Amino acid sequence: MTDLASLWLPILLSGIFVFLVSSILHMGPFWHRNDFPILANDVQVQDALRSLAIAPGHYMVPRPGNTAEARTPEFKERMKKGPIVLMTVFPGGGISMARSLVTWFIYVVLIAFLGAYVASRALPTGATYPRVFQLVGATTFIGFVTALWQQSIWYGRSVRMVVFESIDGLIYALLCGGTFGWLWPR
Repeated sequence: MTDLASLWLPILLSGIFVFLVSSILHMGPFWHRNDFPILANDVQVQDALRSLAIAPGHYMVPRPGNTAEARTPEFKERMKKGPIVLMTVFPGGGISMARSLVTWFIYVVLIAFLGAYVASRALPTGATYPRVFQLVGATTFIGFVTALWQQSIWYGRSVRMVVFESIDGLIYALLCGGTFGWLWPR
């Protein structure tokens, strides 16, 4: 076992490295450019949604009130006719990038902390770089990536988007594994 407190520097640096690389991947001309295609009639869609005064939240349309309603011919016809919509509604006024970036950094540090926790319980002080890299990399990969796959399975998120987000997560996990391997207590 390794003292978890001795891993504060790789936890923090992993968070910083992942934050910086994720910013480059999402702002640069890489694979996220077309994650959300523009609707040809997006102004009309936005106007129609605004007129309905939908409160911010997550919605599915059509959505049955219960399983009995889901079995009715009327509901089945609505599903058949489509479209079926899963949407997140944000309030007007824009999305706070500052809040999102701060929350993202906290999340990244939390994933690094979880990788540190697992590695600190499994590896001794002085563990070799490859072993630390392997364990922290695998643990942080699980944290960064595997929940994304459910988005494709259950919510219809494009496989392309999930694959590229998984590649991002792999890069983040490699950064964490490398940082911990480099700074593991000797």
